[in-house]
Amino acid sequence: MSRSRVRRGELPPPQETIDKLEKMVDACNFYEAQQMYKSLSARYVAAEKYSEALDILQSGALIQLKHGQVTCGAELAVLFVETLVKGKYSYSKGTLDRVRKIYDDFPRIPIPQHLEDDGDMQKLSEALMAAKVRVEGCSSFLRAAIKWSSESGAPKNGSPQLHDMLAEYLYSESPELDMTKVSSHFVRGSDPEKFASVIVNFMGKCYPGEDDIAIARAVLLYLSQGNLRDANNLMDELKKQLEQKQLEIPHSDLIQVIGYLLRTLERDAFPLFKILRQKYKSSIDRETLFDELLDEIAERFYGVRRRSGLQGIFGDLFKMM
Repeated sequence: MSRSRVRRGELPPPQETIDKLEKMVDACNFYEAQQMYKSLSARYVAAEKYSEALDILQSGALIQLKHGQVTCGAELAVLFVETLVKGKYSYSKGTLDRVRKIYDDFPRIPIPQHLEDDGDMQKLSEALMAAKVRVEGCSSFLRAAIKWSSESGAPKNGSPQLHDMLAEYLYSESPELDMTKVSSHFVRGSDPEKFASVIVNFMGKCYPGEDDIAIARAVLLYLSQGNLRDANNLMDELKKQLEQKQLEIPHSDLIQVIGYLLRTLERDAFPLFKILRQKYKSSIDRETLFDELLDEIAERFYGVRRRSGLQGIFGDLFKMM
């Protein structure tokens, strides 16, 4: 036994631990390695050696994900964030890059599209289950990271870059796509151009009548946060990207009222705002959330107190994310 092990309970050097555990994972001893990642990192945390614990947990998350062990990788990724909290790490570019590195290793696997026999149906069922596990694992990790960032120096809603990551993963990997969830993260992100490209892609595969709702939802979510700039940027980018594909914005009353609303909010014109809500009520009523968002917009832009508890409804929307 080496001198470094003479004293009972002494922690081994972190790189030695990392090398040993990576060999275990490479040998497909996934469960045994997972338990050791958790127990050893906990010992470093107990000794307040947070940097070493982070190195071990990041290494473990990365190698488990590379071996397709999503549940194990996600668990270690969440522990990585919990250690950031325990170590009182501030939000910074360096820490964000470490979170992004883990995020980048979450698998992206297309769902089979062409089904010919019962065997294909079985493969589809398995693929859908695997996709659900991936999305739940990545979402748990990024939601924890968003919460940590919001309490550690990022904007109060959490890091915009982390919201962008979660929105992109939800859109590309969810077996049952929920565009409200996707949009709710994109509007708290920092990339209206990427958001526009996602909406354009969605428009190419959604059911009839869902395309204008997706656009209206995105604009209203931006506006409900008082973000008129990105709401306009999104519409401009949508038009540009659709033109490049020789397509155009859907023609509907809902899109019409969105255009009028964007122009109305540029000036102090609350009476016109009220008229628009009344005139286009049937279009606004196509989605329950729209009326609530308009209440929030009225308060943000015109100081009108909400008639009902939107804060509870809208807040709950983001809690579910």
